[in-house]
Amino acid sequence: MSVLSAGLLLFLVLDPVGNVPLFLIVLKKTPKNRHGKVILRELLIAFAILVLFLFLGRYLLTILQISQCSLSIAGGIILFLIALKMIFASVEGMFTGDPQDAEPFIVPLAVPLIAGPSAMTTVLLLMAREPSRWLEWLLALVLAWGLSGLILMGSATLSRILGRRALAAAERLLGMLLTTVAVEMFLTGLRQAFPQ
Repeated sequence: MSVLSAGLLLFLVLDPVGNVPLFLIVLKKTPKNRHGKVILRELLIAFAILVLFLFLGRYLLTILQISQCSLSIAGGIILFLIALKMIFASVEGMFTGDPQDAEPFIVPLAVPLIAGPSAMTTVLLLMAREPSRWLEWLLALVLAWGLSGLILMGSATLSRILGRRALAAAERLLGMLLTTVAVEMFLTGLRQAFPQ
């Protein structure tokens, strides 16, 4: 897997387009002049968490005695479920009530909307497969995170320009792409577990 394809995979998993409406809902009670600062802070927290998983994830696998093929199969299943949610779920179902505080901190923006289980699993899987390429995986993460950050920082503008239907259509398209990646990851795990 190249840096570009790893970056694209991470970008699809981070799902910034799908997160735009969710960010707007969560930040509804936050003063508009604080939106940029809050989003940047949450992006940096999420990035730190993903870098932590990138470098310490394989040691966690060793401690828990999880094989690479098990991780690949589990990662494929998680990505598939995330892709299904991107294709079929509605925004309103994500939050049943309004947030208590006017300004969210870590939850739910940094975790799980940006650094969710699928993103953590993906960086962990990249490093577990080829740990010697850590610099390339870090670069792929920076690229995906940077592009996602640009989209999320402009979430209000993007929502106004595209409208809700266009955002939903874009998220469904990204979900379809992620579905194929998830199936491929699952099949790779099966091939490793049951070589012919």
